[in-house]
Amino acid sequence: MRKIIFWIHLVCGVITGVVIFSMSITGVILTYERQINQWVAEGLYVPVSEQVNRLSLEQLNQIRKVEYPDIRASQIVLTNHPGAPVMFRAGRFDAISLNPYSGQAMNTESESLSNFWTAITRFHRWFGAEGESRDIARQVTGVSNLAFLFLVLSGLYLWLPTLFRWTMFKARLLFRKNYPNNKVRDYHWHHIFGIWAAIPLIFIVYTGAMFNYEWTGDLIYSALGADRPVRGSAGDQPQNVPAVIANPLSLDSLVDQVLADTGDDWNRLSISLPGQSDERLRVDVDRGNGAQAQKRHTLSLDRSTGAIIETRVYADLPVGSKIQGITRFGHTGEMYGFIGQTIAGLASLAALFMVWTGFALSWRRLIQPLMRKH
Repeated sequence: MRKIIFWIHLVCGVITGVVIFSMSITGVILTYERQINQWVAEGLYVPVSEQVNRLSLEQLNQIRKVEYPDIRASQIVLTNHPGAPVMFRAGRFDAISLNPYSGQAMNTESESLSNFWTAITRFHRWFGAEGESRDIARQVTGVSNLAFLFLVLSGLYLWLPTLFRWTMFKARLLFRKNYPNNKVRDYHWHHIFGIWAAIPLIFIVYTGAMFNYEWTGDLIYSALGADRPVRGSAGDQPQNVPAVIANPLSLDSLVDQVLADTGDDWNRLSISLPGQSDERLRVDVDRGNGAQAQKRHTLSLDRSTGAIIETRVYADLPVGSKIQGITRFGHTGEMYGFIGQTIAGLASLAALFMVWTGFALSWRRLIQPLMRKH
């Protein structure tokens, strides 16, 4: 059985190794994308010398309506920094950022850097292919991802020494100072990088497979007895609401109520712009990096009084929504902050060594004997 698994492991590695290598190296490059973007954005914030006479949210919203009527904003995003812009978001991609002191449009992104991240991400997912070729490329990366999962799991089995002694385990856990030849070094490194990166790689690879194949996600949802979240589904809506709310408090007053409840312990506030008949204002308070659902909570305020009617925390979310968050941001490690990203990056780096040493070992086993015969 061990020999059968070994040969299947070797063949899968040879066939999909190049794709796995490309996904791993782009994963390494993307490790700290979020922090780099934040560093660039802060460099473009309003300088302290210009932070005078901050405009109200009502004034900024009116400027947005007049100057940018095509941005039908449904949400306002505030960042806990005096120089940060106020973002008016319409959907997932359409947004405008305004200088909170002048009302002028602000750009806090580097176009060249943004294009770089986009190119790397597209190559990571589908080799940057376009049109019909993209679907083919996605299938290639999807199948390779599943093969990578098999390689990691079968590698764990093959890593186990034939003799269960501590000296044998220790030899496959720790690097050596010297190796008699390159073959021994590659064999040893392949085992060491594989065992130390196995757990994070299983998590990263499986969540990656969930982007390509729904059935991989269905396994998790079924195992945990959860329903898959429906995109665009609305929450419970209040019944018998009046046509127009009489004398609602201003957005700024309501946000002040949120800040009084939250204090300074927040990074972003996402304010859902209410309709004329909405009795409540919804505000999402994010204390994390934007990818950590466990560090977010939602407040519902009475628009007439400013009273906080409801507070929803991470524990209140349905299991399906939690799984969705883990899938999206657990894959990159972002859900667990800088440490999680670092672990994900190091695991991707280890995968590069595993592919390289695996190819080197396969070359010596499969190709060099043929070359000697000729």
